[in-house]
Amino acid sequence: MDRAHVRVVSKSCAPETFPCPRCGERGRRKGTHTRRVRDIAYGEIVFLELTVGEYRATCACCKTFRSQIEGIEPRAEYTNRVREAVIDRLLEDGMSAHRLQQALRRDFLLDLSDGFLSDCLDWKVRQTDMPGYRQWTLDNFSGTLCIDELHLGHRTLLLATDPIGDFPVAFAVVSANDQAHMRGFLNNLRNHGFLPQVVVTDGSNLYPTVLADLWPHARHQLCVFHVLKDINTHVFDALRRLRRALARKGGRKRRRGRPSKAQKQARARRGKTKTEQGHFVWKHRHLIVTRPEHLDGRQRRWLSQMFGYLPALRALRAFALRIYRLFDPEQSPHQARCRRAALVRDAQYQSDPDLSSALELLSAEKFDKMMAFLHSPHARRVRTNNHVERTNRRLRYLEKVRYKWRRRRTIVRFIVLALDRWHQQRLTQKQTAVTPDTQSKGVETRKPAS
Repeated sequence: MDRAHVRVVSKSCAPETFPCPRCGERGRRKGTHTRRVRDIAYGEIVFLELTVGEYRATCACCKTFRSQIEGIEPRAEYTNRVREAVIDRLLEDGMSAHRLQQALRRDFLLDLSDGFLSDCLDWKVRQTDMPGYRQWTLDNFSGTLCIDELHLGHRTLLLATDPIGDFPVAFAVVSANDQAHMRGFLNNLRNHGFLPQVVVTDGSNLYPTVLADLWPHARHQLCVFHVLKDINTHVFDALRRLRRALARKGGRKRRRGRPSKAQKQARARRGKTKTEQGHFVWKHRHLIVTRPEHLDGRQRRWLSQMFGYLPALRALRAFALRIYRLFDPEQSPHQARCRRAALVRDAQYQSDPDLSSALELLSAEKFDKMMAFLHSPHARRVRTNNHVERTNRRLRYLEKVRYKWRRRRTIVRFIVLALDRWHQQRLTQKQTAVTPDTQSKGVETRKPAS
């Protein structure tokens, strides 16, 4: 630090008259003041030597005031460029406060305190326009709402997003994940003017009663991803039962010690034992529920090998394929109900204890909510809750590295900054995408004069 290059840059803002920061009425200069402010520069120490004027007010707002230089807060020891560098590393790079201090000390020779980092966050929050963001989300709302909850220690984050518009709508940090807090959160959305046509949730019991009371005309869509996950769990239970039955058939026990060359050749001629076959089936169990379009040639050979070891797996594979066909987004509601009725009445699946448990998940009442997406226009069919789940995972990743920020105020402050940053990035992307087109349309091409 002692051998680092130190550079001083002078800046002045002391004209004869200057407008009052409150009312704009100009006052006359009575003196000047000089102070130093630290700026950011790679590998060197940069100070800005500021010269500002002190003015005698001619209005009733105050007696005297000072002029301000753009990019520097009153009485600040660092420029706004330092504050923005702190915010960028917190929100863009996902650094913790300790890692951030180390990085800025190494690259820019800045020794920042914990209090200054907290001041940077408060400074950025004061610049956010949450009422404007709420109005923007209301103006751009597509009519589809995804809702989910995220546990942050002893707090719970309730989050709503728009999967078609691809933006977070609203959030709330509550002390308990119960129906009362969920009702208050969704009631605030309704009071702000959100009237969704489709609400997508997981299979939690928090939502059905609340949604029926607040938005009775909205369709409740159960997340198809969670439904398929629960059904595949029962399919794996059936596979586990068959695999254990295969392993119990056993065979000759393997002798202790290293086998000889003749023993290896004899074992190769006999093929895999029942235990080895069961291990192979369990190792590649995911192929039973893998969609056909996602299988490559080697995986198809493995699947045929599994059917050779356990022919009963063909019924599980056929059941999984019929389940995927049941949730086909190209079908009509009538086709979906007919396919469900045929699947539930199939005696082969009803006789299996695990598959019959899977069919119980497709009750008539729940199935109507699972297929609610079929009533929406084709371009607006949202079947899963994945959009809000991805947002939750991103917030968890950003918040996880900040173990000291466990108070409700700090969590809310950070989420507000994250939502504002995503909003600004989205607006910037839209402007970048629109500007070249508008410029090309605005250019008039003329033929050269002959």
